[in-house]
Amino acid sequence: MIVLGIDPGYATTGFGLLEANRGQFRLLQYGVITTPPELSFDRRLEMLYDDMTQLLCTTKPDAVAVEELFWGRNITTGIGVSHGRGVILLAIAKSGIPLYEYTPMQVKQAVVGYGKAEKHQVMDMTRRILKMEAVARPDDAADAIAIALCHARSSSSILAHLPKNTEGK
Repeated sequence: MIVLGIDPGYATTGFGLLEANRGQFRLLQYGVITTPPELSFDRRLEMLYDDMTQLLCTTKPDAVAVEELFWGRNITTGIGVSHGRGVILLAIAKSGIPLYEYTPMQVKQAVVGYGKAEKHQVMDMTRRILKMEAVARPDDAADAIAIALCHARSSSSILAHLPKNTEGK
């Protein structure tokens, strides 16, 4: 399975592409999509949509995992990131590729085994699991790799394939 992880933003969007096969993971590609700050906001969103569409067409993943937003203190930045995330979700929806969303806590739990892990712990564990020489840079790309790894580990878990109990037992 090829998984594309996305750390959404409008100025910088991280992406990480990895292959998951029977509990083994291999990093294929990572990087960022950036939009120039001198462009108007609507042009930046248009550029983000076009670049995301091209990334999806080029990488042809089996699944896309996107981090859900965590609202910090800067609400103005959060609103802009929300717009960017919406454009990203639209590009994914139009591609027809299955979309999965994970909270930051779910990513930390899947990668480190502790939902309240620190950022540096997630980055280091991602580096170790994928046998990377160094932590990916910039941080947005490293976060996207962790999101892809979260989906790859979660979807390969035996629990993900058990029938859901609809009787409440």
